Amino acid sequence: MAASDHHTSAARAHTGRMVSQIIRPGHLTAHQTATVLGVSLDGVRQLVRRGQLTRSGGSPRQPWFKVQDVAALDAKRRTRAAT
Repeated sequence: MAASDHHTSAARAHTGRMVSQIIRPGHLTAHQTATVLGVSLDGVRQLVRRGQLTRSGGSPRQPWFKVQDVAALDAKRRTRAAT
């Protein structure tokens, strides 16, 4: 088994899903975005559909989102929830 195969297998075994190994700095995966926002993956998809969050790379099945966009949306949602 090659070293890269070992890391991929370890990531899959730990989380139960394949983890993207290569992502541009300053970006989050959909799973990371969901965690930050406290929503499900479907919630992330809904935010994209409503125009509240924009994909910035990745692929159609594994989109990436800019960290600053996710942080801004998180702050906006927290402010709205506090009022």
